[in-house]
Parts: sequence; structure tokens; C-alpha cells
Amino acid sequence: MRIVIAPDKFKGSLSAPEVCSHLAKGLQAAAGTAHLSNLDIVRIPVADGGEGTLDAAVGSGFTRRSATVSGPTGQPVQADFAVRGHEAVIEMAAASGLALVRQAQEGGRPASADATTATSLGTGQLIRAALDAGCRRIILGVGGSANTDGGAGLLQGLGARFLDAAGNELPAGGAALATLDRIDFTGFEPRMVDTRFVLASDVDNPLLGPEGAAAVFGPQKGATPQDIGMLDAALARFVEVLAREIGARAVKAAEAPGAGAAGGVGYAAIAVLAATRRPGIDVVLEFTDLAHRLAGADLVITGEGSLDEQSLLGKTPMGVARAAAAAGIPVVAVCGRTTLTPEQQRASGFRQVYPLTALEPKVEVCITEAGSLLEQLGKYILRELANPAPADGTGTKEPLNV
Repeated sequence: MRIVIAPDKFKGSLSAPEVCSHLAKGLQAAAGTAHLSNLDIVRIPVADGGEGTLDAAVGSGFTRRSATVSGPTGQPVQADFAVRGHEAVIEMAAASGLALVRQAQEGGRPASADATTATSLGTGQLIRAALDAGCRRIILGVGGSANTDGGAGLLQGLGARFLDAAGNELPAGGAALATLDRIDFTGFEPRMVDTRFVLASDVDNPLLGPEGAAAVFGPQKGATPQDIGMLDAALARFVEVLAREIGARAVKAAEAPGAGAAGGVGYAAIAVLAATRRPGIDVVLEFTDLAHRLAGADLVITGEGSLDEQSLLGKTPMGVARAAAAAGIPVVAVCGRTTLTPEQQRASGFRQVYPLTALEPKVEVCITEAGSLLEQLGKYILRELANPAPADGTGTKEPLNV
């Protein structure tokens, strides 16, 4: 019997590799009880292009590397990236993530950066580290960023200089772009010429306006209504000045779907790095080679922390479910909780959905005890697979008899 475990993280609780580990432990325990000696478990942690993408890469044969870069507040951070041959996977949150600001605050360290001053500089420096490692195809997974700087910091990390009318370099952050006069690309990283970028993102917002980076994502980073107006105007100034440097494609890129991703890093990636934007889950499933690794499986288990209506919009479980359906393999989902109706679950392709709340009704306990609860679910899933019960027609079994 072959079971493929391909979940996303349970945000705030477990990483995708940890979800795999706990489910596998439960499956193996049930196999021992049922005297199934031929159980083959394949672990494939996956993600949707945001946080967890690096874990998915390492779980698929990439080698983890590390570099010291400038964090979103300007303080040095140790950030990981992944390398396989000439390909690298960079998770922006590792270098420029909002979580780094919060960690600094919780640790009592200086963290003066806010939505107006946080920078994506470290992400550019991480790209340089990947270039130094010999990589010429770079997958940039964006999500969880602290900055709203249009990717100006990223370009600075690659050698661009952002100058005011007096020739002074601008301070970090999106607000400073209001005084941008010119961009000096003379020292820009020459290896960009033969480097190809993939922007792994599901965000389709443009850079500017009511659906842009500042208006939509700024509040998540602490931006006030006044900050949002200031940042949007500063980003518009960035577009204007960049257009003088590189031509009309700078204006066109600002309107491209995904330009507003990661505080506008999507814009810099599209306009200057000529990145190709692709749905994050498609990129991850490609480099994990999930389709081929499903061969011969009897069951696929996927999942994420909250399986809800947002999940139906291209999140990880849906991508895995599509791959399993294409291979003709049944797929079930595990999650912390679900708000999907039985009809939505079946329409999504899941044979069953197993929420932790079926075992423990208190959500806070499901978060803190997710590992042991997943092990219980793993036992239940294997027992049911080995001895299938009549379908109850609900799509979700609550309560579980484990």
C-alpha cells in the first residue's frame, strides 16, 4: 500500500514537513496494529508560493543554503534559500518578512520599521547569494512581506542606487520614494542578463490605486489611511522615474496582474527582472515533481490549517487534488478546521475531509496539540483505507472514532 502525503503548513502551528511527519507516524502506528508490512509512505511537503515554499524545495531535493542579509528593519538576519543545480528557490519572507519585524518586537530588539520604512533590500541580497551559488534560474516566492517599497529595496540589493535631486541616496522604505529623482543602474548586477526569474504568486493586484499594493496590503502591515495615500503617491513617483530609465515597460508593468504582490516587489520583478508570474501552487508542484511521484499511490493526503472558501481559489489542497484526480488516485484532506459544505468538499474532489475539530472542538487546543491530533487522524485514515466503511454521504466524518 502506497500513500502520498502532500500538505501545506498549518499556519501558526506546524510546518508542512511537521504535518507530514505526524501523519506518517499515525499511519505507521495503525499499519503495525493492522499487520500491514508493505506500507510505503511518500512525504512531499508543498506550498502555494508563500511561506513554506522553501521547505517544499528542500523536501524535494534542493540543498538549503544560508546568507546574512539586511532584514526589513535594516538589522542583519540569517536567511535561508535553496539550490538544486542552477536553480534556486527564494522565499521572500525569510529575508523581508513581516514575521521578522514581529519577532524583533517580541524579543525586545529595536524594530523601528513600519509600513512606510520597511525594506525589501534583503531579498535582493539573497538573490545575489543565489547568483554566487551559480544559479541562473530563480524562483521568487513572495508572501508575508513587511515592505511597501515597490521592490526598490530588492533592486538596491542588486546594485541600483535610488537618488534624490541632490544626488543623495534615499533612505529605506516606500515613503522615501516620494523624493526619488533618478535611479542609477550603472552598478546593477551584470549577471541579471542571463538569469531567468519566476514570480510565484497568486496575487493579481496592480501596483497602484484602490486595488494596489498600499491600499490592499498596507493595512496588514500597520499602514494608516494617511500612510496608504502617501505610499501610493510615492509608488507612483517610482513608476514615473523608472519609466525615464527603462522606458514604457515600467508603466505597463505597474498595471500587470501581480505587480502589487509583496508590497510591490512583484512590480520590480516584472518591470526590471523580466520575471514571469505563475500561480504559486503550479510552480511548487512542478519543482516537487508531484505528478510523477504520485505513480502507484493508493491514496493522497493533502491539507492546510484552515480549509475554507479561500482554499478553493487555487490554494495548495486544490492543486494537489487536481494532480491526484488527473492520476486517478483518491485524495482526502486534513485540516485544523473547515468551513466548506459537504457539497463543496465533494466538488473539490476530496473523498473525505478530516478536521482536527472533529477530535477536539476547542480551536486553541487544535493549534497547540496539532501534532498529536494529526497522529490520531493518520491512524483513522489508514484503518478506514484498509477497512472501508459505507459512505455516510456527508463528506466529513464527525465525530471520528479513533
